[in-house]
Amino acid sequence: MRGVLALVPLLLTAAPPAAPPAAPAVEEALASVGAGTRIGLVVVDDQGREIVAVRPDDRFVPASNTKMFTTAAAFALLDTASPDIAGGASVRLEGRDVILDGHGDARLSSAADCTSDCLVDLAQAVATRTRVVRDVIGDDSAFPDERWPAGMSWNNMAGQYGTAISALTLDDNVVVLTVTPGGPGAPPAIAGDGYYRIDNRAITIAGGKAALEVTRTPGSDMLRIAGTIPAEGAAANLRVGVDDPAHRAAWRFAGLLRAAGVRVTGGIATRHRLLSPADDPAARGDAPVSRPPAPPVLAQLTPSPLADDLRLTNKVSQNLHAELLLRRVGGVSGSGSVADGGAAVSAMLARAGVSRAAYDFADGSGMSSYNRVSPRAAVTFLRWTQAQPWGAAWRTTLPVAGEDGTLKHRFVGTALAGKLFAKTGTLNAANALSGFFVAASGRTFIFSAFANDMPQDDAATGAIDRALVAIAAAN
Repeated sequence: MRGVLALVPLLLTAAPPAAPPAAPAVEEALASVGAGTRIGLVVVDDQGREIVAVRPDDRFVPASNTKMFTTAAAFALLDTASPDIAGGASVRLEGRDVILDGHGDARLSSAADCTSDCLVDLAQAVATRTRVVRDVIGDDSAFPDERWPAGMSWNNMAGQYGTAISALTLDDNVVVLTVTPGGPGAPPAIAGDGYYRIDNRAITIAGGKAALEVTRTPGSDMLRIAGTIPAEGAAANLRVGVDDPAHRAAWRFAGLLRAAGVRVTGGIATRHRLLSPADDPAARGDAPVSRPPAPPVLAQLTPSPLADDLRLTNKVSQNLHAELLLRRVGGVSGSGSVADGGAAVSAMLARAGVSRAAYDFADGSGMSSYNRVSPRAAVTFLRWTQAQPWGAAWRTTLPVAGEDGTLKHRFVGTALAGKLFAKTGTLNAANALSGFFVAASGRTFIFSAFANDMPQDDAATGAIDRALVAIAAAN
């Protein structure tokens, strides 16, 4: 059963009273950032009173704070507690061809030690039905073909943080290469699984640290590996993004079929669904998108509850998983497009009492430099989540200061270690941290902090952290 968005938001009918000036320790912390840096910070107490408000209504690039809104919408609109039947990959036979269908599951695995949500189980299901197939086709048409967010830097496409998004996702849409040093002056050995061709420009050096980089022209299957690796060092793993996840999954599936004793006589193919006007909620109005009946399947996987993936997404800030969640949210009453997902998030924020002028989102992960949100809007949203039936469960998905996720190494040795629960964010010249902390008084405060335009992309996380520690100590 899908969750239901609350119908009674905590509406802001008037601007909140002006917050008192920030304490000297807070001002000193915020002033430590480089000249030209813009910082926005709003903190409210357990009664919703603003105690700090620095540029509260300025709009900032939120980076991965975007995931807060995406994952909350998933809790509100999707069944997160039951096994994820809707998202699991399936396989069917179509004449002599075998079709591998993706439905938005982010956790499908082809690892040798896989124990759940395993692609090999679908290969075994085919092997019990037939010993010969022709083409192996990866079908990701459950979502429109929108592989990268608008506004994402192109240079991220070659790596794991910017890999393509697809309804048919396997191994996080990443290929792992192992680089093993040779003798000094010799090229290292580079081992993959054969999906990519490799142009090895790397060199083994006598000492130092590994400094390897991967470049790939978009759409190419050639990887150029350059840089250095020390002769006495350990092998290094490079994680490379994939341009066409459905093709990669079908290619890997064909290999598993052969290993299961199935002869593949044809090739690898894909089926995509092009983005069309029907995928734009503004163009089609509120009419739901009609879908053809699901074809009969030979076998389908049932991943663990979606709540497990939501926890992973926020704890480690997993971009691909967040983007898939946005598309799944968009598929509740639409086509599964980015626009449909954005419309669902906007509807949620309207119920939370957030002004439409306070934000813009172009994706679900925060990789887009087009995203904007104000600190006051983020705090309004965070307060609203805690009044929702799913709010407590959603809050547990956030990293804990000094303990886990992207906050494991922050606030260590401070009074906020283990007492701050927040989503981090890092992008070009952008840092963000928003969530909850327990102050010295034992009361829980809600905050949102953004830093943009840092000179030379210097981090502002230290300044933000010191300011929050000072605020917690004073309250």
